[in-house]
Amino acid sequence: MFTGIIESVGTLRKIARRGDDIRLTVASGQLDLSDVKLGDSIATNGVCLTVVECLDDGYVADISAETVALTGFSRYQVGQKVNLEKAVTPTTRLGGHMVSGHVDGMALVKDRLFRGQAIEFWLNAPKGLSRYIAHKGSITIDGVSLTVNEVTEHDFRLTIVPHTAEETTLIDLKVGESVNLEVDLIARHLERLMQFSGDNGQENEGVTMDLLARSGFLR
Repeated sequence: MFTGIIESVGTLRKIARRGDDIRLTVASGQLDLSDVKLGDSIATNGVCLTVVECLDDGYVADISAETVALTGFSRYQVGQKVNLEKAVTPTTRLGGHMVSGHVDGMALVKDRLFRGQAIEFWLNAPKGLSRYIAHKGSITIDGVSLTVNEVTEHDFRLTIVPHTAEETTLIDLKVGESVNLEVDLIARHLERLMQFSGDNGQENEGVTMDLLARSGFLR
């Protein structure tokens, strides 16, 4: 589990193709690795990766074919900058929101604007994911926990304050590029739960007016 608060910007040092999989070597920059051991998780541009080898200044991790297909790792090159965050501990401050590191898909940057000192981005959500994106809800972009400030049918707007821009890779994000997108995990689980009702586990039609009335939301 992660919070979406980036601890360091790292660099992809080596990308070794193994069939459809990838073995990745990451230079970790300013990330404190003193408490990292084999098997630990590090979110790398929002993707939860397991450390399979510890280095003095980085780590090695494997990426499955499914993760490659769903994320930007299918096109990343050596030298690519990536946002890094170690997994939370019981004493970690939850400064962002609950992030699993399981990327749902990729969002396309449609526009980049300046509003005061902040940068605003308009992004297009992949088909099937826009329903999980809510006004003032949380979302994760390349591992960064952000608040959604505006939503249309398939697009959403994010405001990046100067500190976040400078401490992550988002400052270099350009129109036409794609980013790793993880929607709010609570929304995903709620939708799944709402598909079923009763002790017999019968599948229903999802959220309906009748269900809302029976649950006390309507009078």
